[in-house]
Amino acid sequence: MSESGTETATATEHHVRHLPPFKVILHNDDVNTFEHVIVSILKLTPLTPEQAIARTVEAHETGQAVLLITNRERAELYVEQFASCSLTVTCEPDE
Repeated sequence: MSESGTETATATEHHVRHLPPFKVILHNDDVNTFEHVIVSILKLTPLTPEQAIARTVEAHETGQAVLLITNRERAELYVEQFASCSLTVTCEPDE
């Protein structure tokens, strides 16, 4: 039985599909304060305070910043959650 179990486990490993990665992108706006953006990032993502500040400054200076990379479903959820905080976040494939 152990040999059969090993063959099944090996066959299963070959059928695992990885979900394609998606970027979650924060866009700059002239409405929200730095504090609101940083607090929202900390509330909604696993980023550290230092990372949240860096992404906020990057979006302010360049117009956008990649917050994180995840699967499509989670990226779309982040877009909705940030919209509920009045922040503009989009997602796109990480090619």
